[in-house]
Parts: sequence; structure tokens; C-alpha cells
Amino acid sequence: MQFPTQKRKLLKVTESTIAIASTIHCSANNRAAEQRCLALLQDCNSLPKLTQVHTHILKLGLQNNPLVLTKFTSTSSDIYAIDYASSFLFSLESDTRLYDTFLFNTIIRAYAQTNHSKDKAICMYNLMLEYNVLPNKFTYPFVLKACAGIGNLNLGKSLHGSVLKFGFDNDVHVQNTMVHMYCCGRGGIEFARKVFDEMGKMDSVSWSAMIGGYARLGMSTDAVSLFRQMQIAGVCPDEITMVSVLSACTDLGALELGKWVESYIEKEGVQKTVELCNALIDMFAKCGNVDKAIKLFRNMEERTIVSWTSVIVGLAMHGRGVEAVALFEEMIGSGVVPDDVVFIGLLSACSHSGLVDRGRDYFDLMVKNFGIVPKIEHYGCMVDMLCRAGLIRDALEFVQQMPIEPNPIVWRTLINACRAHGELKLGEKITRQLIRNEPMHESNYVLLSNIYAKMFNWEKKMRIRELMDRKGMKKIPGSTMIELGNEIYEFVAGDKSHYQYSEIFEMVDEMGREMKQAGYVPTTSEVLLDIDNEDKEDTLNTHSEKLAIAFALLNTPPGTSIRIVKNLRVCSDCHSATKFVSKIYNREIIMRDRNRFHHFKDGMCSCRDFW
Repeated sequence: MQFPTQKRKLLKVTESTIAIASTIHCSANNRAAEQRCLALLQDCNSLPKLTQVHTHILKLGLQNNPLVLTKFTSTSSDIYAIDYASSFLFSLESDTRLYDTFLFNTIIRAYAQTNHSKDKAICMYNLMLEYNVLPNKFTYPFVLKACAGIGNLNLGKSLHGSVLKFGFDNDVHVQNTMVHMYCCGRGGIEFARKVFDEMGKMDSVSWSAMIGGYARLGMSTDAVSLFRQMQIAGVCPDEITMVSVLSACTDLGALELGKWVESYIEKEGVQKTVELCNALIDMFAKCGNVDKAIKLFRNMEERTIVSWTSVIVGLAMHGRGVEAVALFEEMIGSGVVPDDVVFIGLLSACSHSGLVDRGRDYFDLMVKNFGIVPKIEHYGCMVDMLCRAGLIRDALEFVQQMPIEPNPIVWRTLINACRAHGELKLGEKITRQLIRNEPMHESNYVLLSNIYAKMFNWEKKMRIRELMDRKGMKKIPGSTMIELGNEIYEFVAGDKSHYQYSEIFEMVDEMGREMKQAGYVPTTSEVLLDIDNEDKEDTLNTHSEKLAIAFALLNTPPGTSIRIVKNLRVCSDCHSATKFVSKIYNREIIMRDRNRFHHFKDGMCSCRDFW
């Protein structure tokens, strides 16, 4: 049947109108479905709910809707289910051609924030490029943070190349995360500094990233120096910067600088977050003023487990074990549940204060009452505690009964105790076994060499030293740092690099004469060389601790305290000599060595004993 022309035109108009109306209706329905899914995702807070929303998305045909999928990914990240989201997003039915930069950024960010799947963030970035989805300036901070967590320098360099390729190398946020990334990669600190120095515009985050990198790597002098440059540049630091600076002060034992930082925080009105307060407490405790640390702790409105731990560890380092135990009991009474780190501090406090029975009780309490499985650090504290008490055989039996394999630190603790308490044959046996297990660790050879020196077996000692030379091993040199006049000075044994070295050595000679008149007898057994006693005394006189103390006596007013930091454990001769110096020159000398604090005053030391 033929329609007239006018009727045919009318029919076409009607069909077109119906098609448009249908499209509008479908579009409205799609928007409604989209909004419904977004609302469901907004209220989603568990994996079971997420799976229900997943079903709705499939039912409504929104499995390729980038907006819905982006929200789905973000919600999955919030409830730690990013792997579930990825399996949905990249299933065989997915049309990944519709995915955009925003969606990929969300996935990359989610993986970058995990503790165990940062490498998947890099995989997603590579997939993004494979699908020809262009990254933007928000992509790289996420990718670089993931790389920082992985710590792969070569991967970081590759990403740096991509940043240059896509032209985001002048974006300050990208540059900041690149500095952080290089700081976290092994051997990357110089690359970080190069990026930092070449930045055209820097903010407080830029400075914090570089200062924090130095502080984490133990390059504390560089961290402090850069902070001073930051001040000169007129950039106002935030609380994150100050935490890093305080960490550097803690490492250096720079109490005066730490005090200045505290006053700077007050003066500049830097927000005193819990983290910053904890950093202040840790700094004062580890720089020798534990009473100030306690005062700050008592004035805190909000405390975390880190706050309690910092004070307990500080008291332990200062040999104030009874107070550390009392604070732990207070913590329990206040309802704070202890973690494994608190117990390390507590057991260390018992060790340094000779509280053997209390230490054993707390070790049992940790397991029975709090369900904490002891780690190697806890076992190490117990071995140290028994060794300090002279219970060498008990310590050996404890090690042999440990349910986990003792690490070299545990064995070295036992070996040092054997040497100190005359169990030289046992020490030799353990050290030889340790060398078989760790043939390339220089400290094991040093331990055996020291044992042979204690046994006066110079031939065997010489063989060990020759073996170390053939293997290219070097003994870590002892050094001592002292803070004076806003500067940090470092001395090594026999150091003649200081501009005052002539006066310093003259003062060391004076100290020696005064000490001998007061009854000091050099502990020449500490000199592990086959030389006569007079030469041994000369060697002892040039130990780094004595040089630093002589420098302080020359450059500080009479009666003022002297604070020094030793990188290794103080030897028994320097320990004895420092007691004499404190009495003769009427000085309180606070020494922090690798293990603890020693407070010397009126010829006495705060430590319970010395081994």
C-alpha cells in the first residue's frame, strides 16, 4: 500500500520523534542507574556490601561506565579490597578502551597506599601506557610514591625518564615526590639532591622531603645544614619538617640544637601534633635530658603507644629501670594495651638495671597475658640481661632453647660477655662458629681477634688480622661527637685534623698526669696489640672519647656539663678514666655510647656495672 507523500513525511517525523524520546528516556534511565550505584557505593563500608553493589552494576549494565568504576575503585581502596576491584575492572568482559586517566590514577593511588602491593601500582601504570591512556600531573606522584616504597633505584630512574618525556618535570608536586622517591632508593640520595637543587620553585614540602631523606639515612649533619639553609631562604617549616630535624638532633645527640628547635617550634607557632610531641620526647630522652622528656610526656593532652614507649626506652637508656617499670605499670593501669616494641624497651630497662627476675616475669607476661609472640629482639634483650648479670651459662642455655634461630647479634652479645667475664674458650668456640656462618662479616673477625688478644695469644691474633686484610675487611673506627657553639665536632682515635689538635693533646697529657696522681691505673688489656705497656698507655690516651673531653675542657667554662656521643661501646679504660676526670675537673660528663647513657659525676658513673 502506497502512502501519499505528505503522509510519508508525517510518518518519518513521528518515527524520529519516537527515537529521540526513546534515547532521552534511556539516557535518563542510565543517569538514574548511575546515580543509584554512586549512592550505594557512598554508603558501602564492607566487602559483602561491595559484592552486592558489584551485582547491581552488572545488572544495570554499567560495567564499562568510567565514573561508576572510578567510585567503585575508590571505595574498594577504602575498605582494603583493591584486588577485588582490579579483578572486576580487568575481567575478560570489560571494555578497557573506555577507561580514562582518572580511573587509572585511582587504581594506581590505591595500590601505592598499600603496604604489600606497591609493585602493582607500577604494573597498572605500565598497563595505562599500553592502553594508550595518557598520564597527567596527578599520575606521577602516586607512581613515584609506590616506587619509593619499593626502593628500586633503577625503576625510579626509568620513571624519571617518563616524567621528562611527558613534560611534567617542572611540576612542583611531581618534583617533590621524585626527591622523596630518590631518598628512599638505595644509593639515590645524590640524585635526590640533584633534583632538589635544580627545582625552580620549592615549597616547604620540597625542603621536608630532602631533610627527611638525610635524616632517615643517618646523614644528620646534612639534614641540620639543609634546615639552616631553609631558614635563610625564608621558607616556613611545618611539623613534618620539624620531626625530621628532631630526628637528626637525636642521632647526633645534639641537645642544645634540640632545645633551640623546641623554642623555634614555640616561637613560629608550628602545630604541635602528637607525632611532633613524640619526636620532642624522643630527642630529649636520647640526648641526655630524660627528665625534660618526662615533663613533656606529662603535659601531653593526647598520648599514643609511641609516647609511652619513647619515655620507657629513654629511662632504660639512662639505667633508670625501676622508673621504667613503674611507668609501664601506669600505662597498663590507664588501659593502654602494650605492643611488642614497648616490651623491647621494658626488657632493655630490666637489663640495664640488673632486674633479672622482673625481666623474666615480664617476658612471661608478654606471652601469657598479651598474646605477643616474642621476636628475636625480645630474645636478644633476655640474653643481654643474663649476660650483664654475669649469668653466662644461663644465657647460653637460654639461647640453645630458643624456638627461633638466634641471629648473629644474639651470638655477638654472648661472645662479648664471654670476653668480659673470662669465658674465653667458650667465646672462641662460639665466634669460630659465627665466622663459619658469616664468613664476610668483619665484626666476627674483630671479636675473635679481641679474644685472642685477651688470651695474650698474639700469633693467632695476627693471623686473624692478616686474614681480614686479605679479605679487604676494615674495623669500624671509633669516633666521638661533641656539640659546642652551634657546631658538631667529631673525633677519631689519634685525630690530628682539628685546628686545636696541639692544645688538645697537651690537655690529654695533663689529664693523664692528674688522673695518675688520683690513683688511676690504665687498663692496658684494652689495647689489643703486642706492644709494651708504655706504648699501650699512649694508645689509650688518644682514644676518641678522651680527645673529645679534652676539647671540651679547653673550650667550655669550668663547672659546666660535657656531653659526648660515641658511635661504638665505650671501652673499660675510657669508662674508668672518665670517672676520674669528672671528679678532678668537677665536671658532669654525659656520655651516650652504642648501648646506653653513662652519667659521670664526682668520680662515679650512673651505670650499675660495666662489662
